[in-house]
Amino acid sequence: MGDILAGLIDIARGSASGETLTRQLYDQLRAAILSGALPPGHRLPSSRDCALQLGLARNTVSSVIDQLAMEGYLDVAQGRRPMVAAAERKALLTGRNIAGKTPKPLGLSRWAERVQKSDWPFINKGRPLLLAPALADARLFPHDIWARCLRRAARRGSTGDPAINRASLRNALLRHLIAYRGVRAEARQIILMPSAQSALELIARVLLDAGDLAWVESPGYGGAYAALNAAGATMRGISLDGSGLSIKGRRDRPRLIFVTPSHQHPTGRLMPVSRRQQLLAFANDIGAAIVEDDYDSEFHYDGRPVAALQGLDDSGRVFYVGTFSKPMFADVRSGYAIVPPDLADLFEKAQRHGSHIVPAPVQDALAEFIDDGHFAAHIRKMTRIYRSRRDHLLQALQVHAGDHLTIEPPAGGMQLLAHLDLDRDDRTISARLAELGVTGRPLSMYFTGPVAGQGLFMGFSAWNEQEIDKAAAIVGQVLRATAPPRGRSGKPPKRPKG
Repeated sequence: MGDILAGLIDIARGSASGETLTRQLYDQLRAAILSGALPPGHRLPSSRDCALQLGLARNTVSSVIDQLAMEGYLDVAQGRRPMVAAAERKALLTGRNIAGKTPKPLGLSRWAERVQKSDWPFINKGRPLLLAPALADARLFPHDIWARCLRRAARRGSTGDPAINRASLRNALLRHLIAYRGVRAEARQIILMPSAQSALELIARVLLDAGDLAWVESPGYGGAYAALNAAGATMRGISLDGSGLSIKGRRDRPRLIFVTPSHQHPTGRLMPVSRRQQLLAFANDIGAAIVEDDYDSEFHYDGRPVAALQGLDDSGRVFYVGTFSKPMFADVRSGYAIVPPDLADLFEKAQRHGSHIVPAPVQDALAEFIDDGHFAAHIRKMTRIYRSRRDHLLQALQVHAGDHLTIEPPAGGMQLLAHLDLDRDDRTISARLAELGVTGRPLSMYFTGPVAGQGLFMGFSAWNEQEIDKAAAIVGQVLRATAPPRGRSGKPPKRPKG
């Protein structure tokens, strides 16, 4: 028996191991029991003999035996040597199937299965690649001012206000949105969320039952598709025309319509007021909800910005979703929704139910950041910078890849769409760009239903001129290397219709 134990236990002493002798003995003895090297019913040497054989103090051995006995791995009785516990008892402790049967896999909910199949979100492994879209340039954010706001909020501690949606931030944000986006609401309609995505998910859970029809733009935002699809909605992609979501002649009756009217994702098109009014009238006639994602509308470069669709709504059916991550920086991780007034109490209850809560100090810091004018000042500064970067990327792509791309300059936002000829494979091109350190997300992935275009979706907001020049040169290099043979397509690329 002693030889068996000595062959199983190998204690490292001194600097050879960072663990205590007690921990080493416990881990090795427990592993031997679980692996079956010490089978059920096997008796160990006495604590005295075990200590002598292993060169350990008796107290060390006794403490390990007592611990394993307490956990059920050993049976101890007065005057008898410790014995390895029966197999049935050990199986209960470890959750192992002692009959040797292959355990059945855990079942997943339909929600989990839909999430598992989703190709959203895009996940950056490590630092984002050049031209990754939808990213603010955190290098230019006033971190010192933001840190002071956070410190003051943390020092104030609890204010005794139990509200999960702080009145200070609701009021500050509402004043900003009324002035800059033309929304019409009361402060109590603002639901403060950990992200715009969590707002979309909450709206989907509150409004939709499994099988309900939901419209999304095609091409459109993958995060909206993921949230609505996970809720069990029947998804239908609606094509675009020059004014955005095209509803003319449609006879199906959705329960929810998702749109990005101020800066369509990913085409960048602006929905004119006439189409907005048409959409509102259509939704009112059929009783549908409209979810307006105003994700990066703070940044507008050409012409006059168009007020939010929510501000035109007289029927209380538009849900307005926004985020702080785009105008500030990604790690702020806070968003919000403005819900119709008669649903404000329900949404706050649903918000509590799902624990979609922004920490109170972050809310207080955001309120101060807005009220003191830092939020608006940062937006004004970054609007100038992002406009310059948009123009620089357009010029650089024209120089390096003008024969392969057609770009409609977006009037605002943080990214642009470059169209490819229909005989190009944007997924292959995107994968090659990623290998070389550049993001060009394939347009074909943004369609729900038939794919009606090929292109690359690229960001400019987070990248300075030197980074843009480097990335544009790589884009040109890849497009030339992957161009179809002459004769197949000698024409310049054309934008797909619709």
